[in-house]
Amino acid sequence: MDERQALSAFAALSQETRLRILRHLVIAGPDGVAAGAIAEKVEVSASNVSFHLKELERAGLVSVRRASRSMVYSAEYDALSGLIRFLMEDCCSGRPEICAPALAPSCCAVDAQEVVR
Repeated sequence: MDERQALSAFAALSQETRLRILRHLVIAGPDGVAAGAIAEKVEVSASNVSFHLKELERAGLVSVRRASRSMVYSAEYDALSGLIRFLMEDCCSGRPEICAPALAPSCCAVDAQEVVR
């Protein structure tokens, strides 16, 4: 990931609804979630969620596919990993022991109900 891509991703994530949508999609896994269900979960209108999903897609953080009459959105895990690597690549002046806790695989231990309210 280059600086331009990172800036685009951070700009997309700097809005509360988009951050909530992305966190919901991360929890949902690679199968994704239909746009209507996302709107219900984050408690916004369908047109509002559509706007935010387009911004996340433009930033490369989500992908979309058609499933019958629904648009199903999924988190782009490679892009999210790239964003984390971008932040951490020059971590702590070459002292990996400082950054090790931040890179530890703790994500799977988080209760999904706690992450998206």
